[in-house]
Amino acid sequence: MNEVRDSEKDKNVVTPGETPQSGETPAKENGPHGELPPDPHNKVADLEVALTKEKDKYLRLFAEFDNFKKRNVKDRIELLKYANEEVISSMLPVIDDLERAREAKQLPDGVVLIYQKLVSTLEQRGLKPMESVGAEFDPELHDAISQVPAKDKSQKNTVVEEIEKGYYLNDKVIRHARVVVGK
Repeated sequence: MNEVRDSEKDKNVVTPGETPQSGETPAKENGPHGELPPDPHNKVADLEVALTKEKDKYLRLFAEFDNFKKRNVKDRIELLKYANEEVISSMLPVIDDLERAREAKQLPDGVVLIYQKLVSTLEQRGLKPMESVGAEFDPELHDAISQVPAKDKSQKNTVVEEIEKGYYLNDKVIRHARVVVGK
């Protein structure tokens, strides 16, 4: 049986200068099956390239997940930091009314103590009043209600009077100060 196979192999071998007959493919002279063995250096290089690509994908995915975790923590901190903003903002008109009544000396001493306790509690939660009178007008912080002629050059573009106090909540403006500006 081996003799039959050897004779069949001899039929398919094309010698140099000879052209294969129709339907036949030229067999390569080297290798166990007539083919050249693959170059092991090319295979190693291909594997190294594939490994480098996979490492890069892994590192990028890891970095992306790490950034996601950091963003998520930052968002939660921001959410907790400003969770009270709506409640505190709705209490600001009440504080304004209490301040006006206190300045007019129309509050009993007990109510003044309650007002002071309320303000100190809100300050502990991050509420901070804006100091506007005498400061330079800043459209990011102030709403100009009107302009008045400045008495001297130092009052030009400066807040002369505060109509309604502005407030920060943890360094974020939650209400702009309504002011009168010197021109």
